[in-house]
Amino acid sequence: MAKVTLLGACGAVGSVAAGILVDGKEFSEIVLADMNLNKTRILASSFGSNRVTARAFDANDPESIKKVIKGSAVVLNCVGPFYEYGPKILKATIESKINYVDVCDDFDATIAMLKMDRAAKQAGISALVGMGSSPGMANVIVRFCAENLLDSVEQVDIYHAHGGEKVEGPAVVKHRIHSMEAEIPMFLKGKFTTVKLFEKSGKALEEVTDFADIGTYKVYGYPHPETITLPKYLKGVKRVTNLGLVLPPAYAELIKGMVKLGVTGEKAIEVQCMKVKPLEFAVAYILSQRAKLNREAGLTQAMGCLKIVVKGKKNGAKNTYIFQMSSKGKGMGEGTGIPAALGAIIMGTGKIKVKGVLPPEACVNPNDVLELIKTKIKFGGKSGGVPIAIQHINKDGKVSELKLF
Repeated sequence: MAKVTLLGACGAVGSVAAGILVDGKEFSEIVLADMNLNKTRILASSFGSNRVTARAFDANDPESIKKVIKGSAVVLNCVGPFYEYGPKILKATIESKINYVDVCDDFDATIAMLKMDRAAKQAGISALVGMGSSPGMANVIVRFCAENLLDSVEQVDIYHAHGGEKVEGPAVVKHRIHSMEAEIPMFLKGKFTTVKLFEKSGKALEEVTDFADIGTYKVYGYPHPETITLPKYLKGVKRVTNLGLVLPPAYAELIKGMVKLGVTGEKAIEVQCMKVKPLEFAVAYILSQRAKLNREAGLTQAMGCLKIVVKGKKNGAKNTYIFQMSSKGKGMGEGTGIPAALGAIIMGTGKIKVKGVLPPEACVNPNDVLELIKTKIKFGGKSGGVPIAIQHINKDGKVSELKLF
């Protein structure tokens, strides 16, 4: 029995992860930490458990981070945007010699944190980065497929769509803007490359795909880190892509439009004798329109889907596996928060032995995750785990349905 500290506990992702950790018996003490102490105390008291305490901390202050995580066996970091806070918090955690898990979905932050591998090894700790939905469950499922269903993997295409969550914070919108402005990493024709969302290279990857239970949508390139990490662990793979969409499509187009207009810079400008960062205005405006756009689209509840298409060979024959995890009534908070909590549990129970900074496919046994999903997670009011739909397409094009649970 040990202590876990959850940073960013009051967010959409952190609050879901907190519930999973409190429901479990793996940790004797659960510290919920966020910048607003009153809000964190309200969340902590809602669980009605004497194992849960609330703390405030400043993610910009390394000493504040170290103080709040002191004595922990595991730190679970859900503070976004990760391009701003991921490396800062990991550095403080390594210096405190505490094992670490996060849900980082920014490729540049992932690269920066992977460069801390040597420091983590010297500190004798394990750091699991990107244990959410995409990245996270996507990586775990690809590894499961590579180890259990195929002899070799040639192509991995990851798709995700979600929206309609009750609350969306500024950090999420900033992440999306950051993603749209970035040079997006992809692994194509056996080589690492980059594309730009609004240019020919990015548009060439756009496609329309069907998502189980939530509909058919056009998806576009996302700079999620699977395209960087998976090729390093899949010998012979020729293609790894990541494409996604925030729902409703009109909301995604609004964010795209703000980026195209160039009003997302961080250099303050003077507006009626006040200094205003265009990015802060853009985020505030985008969020002000979200409820209206959801209403006009008839999006009345959270929904989401993660879809992974893995192509390869078994006994010399081509095979395709399509995995989908979808729901109506649950969205990004659950899709990311549940795997994050499971990652913390796996770390806290000593199932990750390797030291250093690692993506999920490098250190997480898929069977450990699947067993926890099956035994710990209730979905739709029932026990038995999150439903994972699997289609198998054999060399002759015959489609069959498989079950994990």
